[in-house]
Amino acid sequence: MKPSERICAALDFPTFAAAEPFARAVAPEVGLLKVGLELFAAEGPAAVRGAARLGRPVFLDLKLHDIPNTVEGAARSAAASGAALLTVHAAGGAEMVRAAVRGAGPGVRVLAVTVLTSLDAAALDAVGLAGPPEAAVVRLARLAVVAGAGGIVCSPHEVAAVRAAVGPGPLLVVPGVRPAGAAKGDQARVATPAEAVRAGADVIVVGRPLRDAPDPAAAARAIAAGL
Repeated sequence: MKPSERICAALDFPTFAAAEPFARAVAPEVGLLKVGLELFAAEGPAAVRGAARLGRPVFLDLKLHDIPNTVEGAARSAAASGAALLTVHAAGGAEMVRAAVRGAGPGVRVLAVTVLTSLDAAALDAVGLAGPPEAAVVRLARLAVVAGAGGIVCSPHEVAAVRAAVGPGPLLVVPGVRPAGAAKGDQARVATPAEAVRAGADVIVVGRPLRDAPDPAAAARAIAAGL
């Protein structure tokens, strides 16, 4: 995999009209484009189709978490929108993950989100997940892969442990990536792009450091050069 192909640029904008100039600029420099909750809530499948027209696979990051029947239907709809990857919460349980895989069908890789990168050990303890984040992440990753998930989403801090736990097959997608010197924002468990890849990440998701850069394309090239 080329270094640039490991980068997923997050289209974190309120409308596709706002996202499109950024997406057009970075698409030649990255491997994937991500449509998340903000943009999807505003424009729905049209945002996925618009991003797909730029020639890169679309990572639809909805983090589905509901009863299995509902998630199966939502995954089926997501597949129809043209997404190549779709996220669900591993905490929804094995049957929910299996339902998502059924609904998405063979053309869409279902990724299971383990523990949000905004949560630290204290936050996890407050919601009833005692112990270090790594333990919860590895437990959820194993559950999801056994249930058929094609990949795992985890922070850079746990990616090596997840790779050891699930083996070489599943795609490991890692948000919470910040170039050296960049602000952490609301992220708690972060690393640089190179650190994440060295630890075992297949794909790194980069949002604000690209979106807020004066020249997003140049920023993407600089990240790729460091991988």
